[in-house]
Amino acid sequence: MLNLTHLKVLEAVARHGSVTEAAKELHYSQPSVSHHLARLEAATGARLIQRVGRGVRLTPEGELLAGRAAEILGRVDAASVELAARVGLRAGRVRLAGFQTVLSTLVPKAAAELSRSHPGIELNLVDAHPADGLKMLRSGHVDIALIFRHADTPLEEAEYRLTHLLDDPLYLVSDRPHQRLADHRDSAWVGGCERCRAATITACKRAGFSPRIAYSCDDTVITQSLVSAGMGVAIINGLALHAHRAPGVHATQLTDNTRQIYAATYGDPPDPPATAALIEILASVGITLETPDTEPGPGGRAGSGQPMPSWS
Repeated sequence: MLNLTHLKVLEAVARHGSVTEAAKELHYSQPSVSHHLARLEAATGARLIQRVGRGVRLTPEGELLAGRAAEILGRVDAASVELAARVGLRAGRVRLAGFQTVLSTLVPKAAAELSRSHPGIELNLVDAHPADGLKMLRSGHVDIALIFRHADTPLEEAEYRLTHLLDDPLYLVSDRPHQRLADHRDSAWVGGCERCRAATITACKRAGFSPRIAYSCDDTVITQSLVSAGMGVAIINGLALHAHRAPGVHATQLTDNTRQIYAATYGDPPDPPATAALIEILASVGITLETPDTEPGPGGRAGSGQPMPSWS
């Protein structure tokens, strides 16, 4: 009866044309390789190897069996990979760190699809700013970190592998319809914390002024409440408006301002089956999210606002 170990030895000898080199590749001793070849010849009743000087060569029977051995071993390896993937998807675990707006929009839909298609996978979620999520990813505390980058911000996470999920436009929100950034150079602004208000400052600078940040708040529900009360204006991303839209808030898309949402992983590919499955679902859900209702800004110029038909 043929033995996979014996076939593996024969295939290695056939590729290298040397018992010594085959032994090195397989991490066997030379006598062990010779023993396996002898056992294989006994099992098949055929002479498979001929000694030629200090080397060896395969007989015609040996060449035939070595060719079949390569096919058999390749199929066994492929089956092992497929089986590992199926087992991983039946009983795996994936830990995800995400920021507030993706956890309230993208992630719940993806989690529901993951539970439906792969009920054996356990999903753990943690709310974390992208910078903190990347630290957790690198330290091994999570398997995926959801992050964002603005269009004019270079990607600095060279050590991470990034999968683009969707583009998330930014919007000017105010208590009056049909506004543009230039209308609010003297207005009070609601901005995020120091590390989160960069998008607001950049957009306003493009419009020719620096915003007067009167209120600092990272909670988009509170931000919209302040705006609807006439306390100021703000720039909010589309996912936040998708999750919550306060009454009395008017949103105008800033057409030159978009941020990209990525799923970051760490380490050499491929990702574990459960991780790869969730990333695939996140990407598919990302293209189904609808844009919130918006208003065209006056003049229709870039930066004044245009309605967008769907998420890209």
